[in-house]
Amino acid sequence: MDYQVNYIHPDIKLSNYSGKLFKTEAAFNDHLLVWLISGETKIIQADQTFVFGPGSTFLIPRNQLAAIINIPKDGLPHKAAAMHLSADRLREFYDHQNAKLKTAVPKIFSFHKHPLLESCLASLIPYFDMQDNFPENIASLKITEAISILRNIDPAIDAVLASFEEPDKIDLTAFMEKNFMFNMPLEKFGYLTGRSLTTFKRDFHKAFNTTPQRWLTQKRLELAHYQLAENNKNPVDIFYEIGFENLSHFSFAFKKQFGYPPTQLKKSNTNC
Repeated sequence: MDYQVNYIHPDIKLSNYSGKLFKTEAAFNDHLLVWLISGETKIIQADQTFVFGPGSTFLIPRNQLAAIINIPKDGLPHKAAAMHLSADRLREFYDHQNAKLKTAVPKIFSFHKHPLLESCLASLIPYFDMQDNFPENIASLKITEAISILRNIDPAIDAVLASFEEPDKIDLTAFMEKNFMFNMPLEKFGYLTGRSLTTFKRDFHKAFNTTPQRWLTQKRLELAHYQLAENNKNPVDIFYEIGFENLSHFSFAFKKQFGYPPTQLKKSNTNC
């Protein structure tokens, strides 16, 4: 198999991918701490993009919409150790702390080649060869160690890790205009805007006078057309960044919308 995930514990996993690239779009329920052993990870958000190489350690806060692209590189697979920092575990940790919390905007935290974090996560690797279950007490110690190191490296991270609030009801129009390229279930869009699915669909129709599915497809195709016509991008390089699951689906939808395939637009640009 090209993609393998080995869990030694529900909150600790090792992934190994040897194909061309592996893309997922997510707004994780837990904070995700990742140590990249080999390969490259590209994280695309609405307003910024991060690229991480071997030895990088980074934290993806929960409920952050992002497209995550994992790419094998330099003849090596994409290999990473990851740790889920769940709300329950973090509540238990912060119950014993006197953290001074400030309001913070969640963001991707980068701890490039930090020796303390690298050592903590590297120490997990031997456990992936165990035949028995990973003891819960050791898993708790490892996760607590990681949280403590994160706080030591960047005290401001308390404002993110110790925040347990659910998303408030926010401006749906502004949110969707900013995040339409992420291929999320409508339930997730609703949750992130502080709405049930029913309320999300009702408010969406009021705002855009159409269904979410039609509007999302239209916006993604308009963005694709712009990228092809103005930025001279290749169809194969953009379909996964604008919310389509595969190239054939993108090409079919593009031709249906504009009357010609995306490759024709690319050719016309080349001949100019």
